[in-house]
Amino acid sequence: MKPTLLVLAAGMGSRYGGLKQIDPVGPAGEVILDYSVHDALSAGFGKIVFVIRRDIEEAFKTQVGRKYENRIQVEYAFQQIDDLPAGQPVPEGRVKPWGTLHAMLAAKSIVNEPFGVINADDFYGPGAFQLLADALKARESSSGEFILVAYPLAHTVSLHGTVSRGVCEVEADKLKKVEECHEIHPVASGIEINRGGQVETVSGETLVSMNTWGFTPDFFQQAEIGFAKFLADMKDPLRSECYIPTMVQDLMDAGQAEVEVLAATDHWLGVTYPEDKEAVQNGLAKLVEAGVYTNPLWS
Repeated sequence: MKPTLLVLAAGMGSRYGGLKQIDPVGPAGEVILDYSVHDALSAGFGKIVFVIRRDIEEAFKTQVGRKYENRIQVEYAFQQIDDLPAGQPVPEGRVKPWGTLHAMLAAKSIVNEPFGVINADDFYGPGAFQLLADALKARESSSGEFILVAYPLAHTVSLHGTVSRGVCEVEADKLKKVEECHEIHPVASGIEINRGGQVETVSGETLVSMNTWGFTPDFFQQAEIGFAKFLADMKDPLRSECYIPTMVQDLMDAGQAEVEVLAATDHWLGVTYPEDKEAVQNGLAKLVEAGVYTNPLWS
């Protein structure tokens, strides 16, 4: 059975200032997703599921999704703020999405095989998709043995503002801890991060999650339980979000999951701020020059 690739594309792009998922960055006008789908196809994924919002459905399908429909099976799931456990109301005044775990849960009814998870606006490189696909093909449908393709933190920061990352502790290629950290930016002595309100400096070689996960379908049931608990315990009903790394950590703490960490072999590229776009364009142009990709990408 070929694995599925679940693409989280519902982000609002507030810091970037627009719908960055469909912003051209390649030499022939390609978007970052073009490279991800291309690499997923080459690696052996059999289906792509895009998690989007209803208000961007027409633009996304027209400008992005339809390019792939004759190449691979394409399906859509919709992250909606009112998609909550039965009887759970949306807090008055809440407009912010519920986070990456909630976005992933939107696809629970259409994903029944081992699956990878990526962000729509991150470039991961062909090696990451091959690592993920090979590992997923070896997984059973219900195993509790998950996968993370991790990147060195120094390769994932922006020179134009702070970012958030899942900072990892790894031992013998197994994930021991992943913690969502914020306000991450480079400083002279390394990388400064905010870990639960405590600011510290870490090495640029510290591995981080870029939401390049591999799961078996049983994760959806565990995630539903975890999301319900998040709603019951959240401190800020208007702004709190539920993240995939937090759910994974809870499962590891409970002895219900083990995560194999695979070190990425490619350089990550991404756009968090408008000023990041030039670096992505230059990075992709170099890969085309090196023969990693053709120009245009889709012939």
